[in-house]
Amino acid sequence: MPTESVPECFLYQSKGATVTLGKKERCVVCSGTIEFHFKPMVEWDIEGMMCGRCYSKKLGEHYPGEHVRINQDLE
Repeated sequence: MPTESVPECFLYQSKGATVTLGKKERCVVCSGTIEFHFKPMVEWDIEGMMCGRCYSKKLGEHYPGEHVRINQDLE
């Protein structure tokens, strides 16, 4: 009976997924590192992930007007 060698570690890449292996993702707007990534709205015509700061700015541009913003001291 033939035995096949099974690798100890392997990667499975699903369709459309990107394997980064510990590399920090970069924001497509500011090129800063992303701790928590946000997917841009389709209307913004931006390809790739955004950092929280750039997402918040674009969201404010998309929904203009008076809004109650919290945690602005963190920006």
